[in-house]
Amino acid sequence: METVRSYPGISIRDSPIHGKGVFATQTIPAGTVVVEYLGERISRDEAERREALTGPNGITYILEYDARLFIDGAVGGSEARFINHSCNPNCAIRRDEGRAYFYATRTIQAGDELSIDYAFDPDDIQTPCDCGTPECRGLLNQTAAEAISPCGSRETPKH
Repeated sequence: METVRSYPGISIRDSPIHGKGVFATQTIPAGTVVVEYLGERISRDEAERREALTGPNGITYILEYDARLFIDGAVGGSEARFINHSCNPNCAIRRDEGRAYFYATRTIQAGDELSIDYAFDPDDIQTPCDCGTPECRGLLNQTAAEAISPCGSRETPKH
């Protein structure tokens, strides 16, 4: 895949979902590679060590590339680290030769916030979702079939 650091039609600003977010400043066609997820390449052990330092409600910018390779966007990262979760995302991740790219899964209009499905491990600490979409599953750790809580609920669903 060609080197794409970031699409010229994006900007970082305050997000209604969480903290900072990445927004389209112009229409982004479906299939467009929007930004590469840059950062320090680290091992699983190092990723787990860094995540443990943040505590249960901490924020990390660690992307799991595969079972062995992780990318920590907090160290030399790109705008991609600010792409928030949504249960109805408009972007997805493409992994290619040790690099991760976010691409538009549908046309994104100017002003729309870019989002992906974080798809956290269901066995990890249950993380409430605040995406606000009608499709919200209630937790970042669930699939649509498992969802039983309304968006933003702080209750942990019973499985």
